[in-house]
Amino acid sequence: MVVEKNHRPRIPALNTKFIVLILFSFSLLISDQKNNYLSILRNSITIALHPIQATVDFPQRLLSWMDNTFIERNELIKENKALQEERLVNLQALQRFDSLVQENIRLREILNASTKLNDNVQIARIISADINPFRHIIVVDKGTQDNLYNGQTMVDTNGVVGQILQTSFLSSQAILISDTDHALPIEVNRNGLRTIAQGNGSYDHLDIPYIPNNADIRVGDLLVTSGLGGKFPAGYPVALIDKVSRNPSQQFANVSAKPTASLNQIREVMLIDNQ
Repeated sequence: MVVEKNHRPRIPALNTKFIVLILFSFSLLISDQKNNYLSILRNSITIALHPIQATVDFPQRLLSWMDNTFIERNELIKENKALQEERLVNLQALQRFDSLVQENIRLREILNASTKLNDNVQIARIISADINPFRHIIVVDKGTQDNLYNGQTMVDTNGVVGQILQTSFLSSQAILISDTDHALPIEVNRNGLRTIAQGNGSYDHLDIPYIPNNADIRVGDLLVTSGLGGKFPAGYPVALIDKVSRNPSQQFANVSAKPTASLNQIREVMLIDNQ
């Protein structure tokens, strides 16, 4: 009995297939380079794959956009904060600049006024004021080392401010003419009528007592120091009459005056050596 053997088809070796594919690839490359046959196919494949590529790349692009957005936002916030701080600093500097300008103007006025006086004059700065609202006491930055003495006259560019009350080595206390314990001899500049000006605790008004009803005194009259008593030199402006009220049943008129000096606004004063 004869047994028949099964015959399988012969398969080319792997090396043979590899060589054939390489030759086919080279032929396609050469043909495409010369005739550009595969460009349409490549473009079609690229177009077909673009949505997939975009979908795959979308999360990465979204994260990158969010990172850039947050970074830019934080940078803008920091920059805005820095600019705001710089603006506040500049505003503060401008305020200080305005203050220095005003101080320079005041000092110029004081220097110009002091050159017109015949008396020896020192310029002092007010460094503190009494917190008691019923006492108008200030402290200046000059004392006995600057030859200050008790009773020394104190004026500003507009008129009499007060006098030195108590001296120490580096500073001195002074009483303003508006203090309730202060009075100074004055006269009406227009006609020489003599009287006194008393403080009443108000920076804006002085009492002018003992003016007879028939006395020649008018609203707007300038009151100056009379020089009597030897405390204040004569001729310095003190106040302007702002009220004259006469009652026939009373012996004296009700008279008040507004100080020519801005008693609650001054920062520098002139100290007159009237000894």
